[in-house]
Amino acid sequence: MRDALEALTVLAAVAAGLCAWRRYHHPSFWLAIAFPLVALSVRASWRRVALGCGLTKKRQRWWFTTVPGAIASTGLVKVRRRFQRVAVDTKPFMWLPLPTRHGWRVTLHTLEGQTPGDYADAAERLAHSWGIHAIRVSSPRPGRVVLMATMRDPLVKVDQLPPSPDLLKVTVGRLETGKPWIIDFRTVPHWINAGATQSGKSNLANALIVGLAPQPVALVGFDLKGGVEFTPYAPRLSALATSRTESVTLLCDLVGLMIDRMGLCRQAAARNIWQLPPAIRPVPIVVLVDELAELYLMADKSEKDEVAKTSTALLRVAQLGRAFGIYLFCCGQRIGSDLGPGVTALRAQCSGRICHRVNDPETATMTLGDLDPAALVSARSIAAETPGVAIVAGQDGQWYRARSFYVTEQTAEHAARTHAHLAPSWDDITAHLPEPITA
Repeated sequence: MRDALEALTVLAAVAAGLCAWRRYHHPSFWLAIAFPLVALSVRASWRRVALGCGLTKKRQRWWFTTVPGAIASTGLVKVRRRFQRVAVDTKPFMWLPLPTRHGWRVTLHTLEGQTPGDYADAAERLAHSWGIHAIRVSSPRPGRVVLMATMRDPLVKVDQLPPSPDLLKVTVGRLETGKPWIIDFRTVPHWINAGATQSGKSNLANALIVGLAPQPVALVGFDLKGGVEFTPYAPRLSALATSRTESVTLLCDLVGLMIDRMGLCRQAAARNIWQLPPAIRPVPIVVLVDELAELYLMADKSEKDEVAKTSTALLRVAQLGRAFGIYLFCCGQRIGSDLGPGVTALRAQCSGRICHRVNDPETATMTLGDLDPAALVSARSIAAETPGVAIVAGQDGQWYRARSFYVTEQTAEHAARTHAHLAPSWDDITAHLPEPITA
């Protein structure tokens, strides 16, 4: 009796220690204890999981039995001879699973006639079969498929916004893979950020302002909600347009700057401003647009010419601005083809796509529909209880679920005031322009 009590005490102490280890230092617990057990379970169950998910193929194999009349392993074929060919289910070859921060990954050899799309279609079934959060599929080369498994959702809680030391690069959140969500304007110059009210769209803009405020860049704002969104950040903004008339003037200035920088690069035999010597390199400009649809809506025909000028100038900036250091980050609740051909043309120039929870399928389709149908399905399933969660496509050509860091308006306002001295004057930036340029 005493020995049994001591054994139970030891077992309870070990269980408590393992629980404490898992809670207070989950990475080491995952690598040392949990992952080996998960890897063994995955390898042991792969045959029946692949069969259940429709990833096996029928192949002819020689079958030998020492008991005539026995039933083959498939349970379907009566074996009347000792040695004959039977059809068996062959699973894809699986390498050893490797641990990642939030799960594991494993490489598979595809069978004849299979494509990565077959595994992507079965990803949800695979996740449920193994009882994990999600599985993403990629293909590094023909004939190989990599399954990236996430044991638990890393987007439930995200860390604080880290500093952004690199120019025009901001870490705004975390991807579902556990990696940082980075917006790099040097790599992806123009972005569309769609989302309904309270979906996290404005929070992402706050995170971007906080990350760009300490950098030597000029920030330009377009806020057609009367300036209520961007006016608190005015100390760090070089220019702010709060009406369509002001927007036309500001866009004409941006077009004029592009033309001026074209001449500067041509004289220096440079393809873009980053090939210019630092002494003559103009300051990069990040254009923040809030409520993009307001730039295209018109109440009557009297606004038609103004809308046309706005649409043309913004499209020119999107088409030519990258080489000359002008980058776009366009936000909107409603982005649809009904706003006119200008929106569709602008979307084609924006390779960075961010889709938060939206109220209508058309906005999700305009933002993500031409990239991947699976991304569109995932965007429509974002719950209202998860603000900040979005579908992101851009940096590496793939799409991910992501969540931005929570950045309050007070934090963004403090960053704007703290780094107000870094905001170049718009008059100084445009002083050398010969005359106003019309769109």
